[in-house]
Amino acid sequence: MKNIFQQKHLIFSILFFMCACAIFLFLYLTINNNKEMLDLAKEKWQTENILKKNTQSLINSIKMIETEKALLETHFIKSSDIVPFFNTIEKLAKDVGVEAEVVGVDVPKDNSSLTVEMEVLGSFEMIYKLILLLENSQYNLEFVLVNIKNINKDMLSIDKNSDWTATFKIKLLGFVN
Repeated sequence: MKNIFQQKHLIFSILFFMCACAIFLFLYLTINNNKEMLDLAKEKWQTENILKKNTQSLINSIKMIETEKALLETHFIKSSDIVPFFNTIEKLAKDVGVEAEVVGVDVPKDNSSLTVEMEVLGSFEMIYKLILLLENSQYNLEFVLVNIKNINKDMLSIDKNSDWTATFKIKLLGFVN
C-alpha cells in the first residue's frame, strides 16, 4: 500500500511538474510575444516621434522665414497686384512734391516685364529726388528712358524755382504674370 501511495504521489508530482512546465512554457511564450509586440510598438512610436519632431522643425523654419518671404515677395509684382505699384509711384511723387502722371503701360508678349511711362512736372531738384527714390524702391526697376527738360527755355541755369518736365520709361523687372 505504501508502494501504491508513493506511486500515486510520484504520478501526481510528475503531472504537477508537467502542468507547471506547460504553464511556464505558455507564460514564457506569451511574455516573449508581448516583448516582440512591445519592441515593434516602440519602434513605430520612435518613428512617429521623429516624424513629429521633423514636422515641428519644418513648421518652425517656415515661421522663421515668413518675414523674409514677405520681403522677397514685395520685389515681385503679379499682374493682378499692379495697382499698388502705381500707388507707390504716385505716393513717392507726392512725397517729393512733384506732379506725376502715368501715361502708358506696356507688357511685352513674353510677359517678362512691365514698362511704365510717366510724365513728371516739378523743380529739377525734386525730379532728381524722385529718380533716387525710384532707384532705391523695393521694386527691381530699370530706367529705359529719362528725359528731363526745362520748360523755361530762356533760363540756362538750374534754378530751384523753375519748372522742369521729365519723361520716364521704367521697366519693372520683377513682374510675374
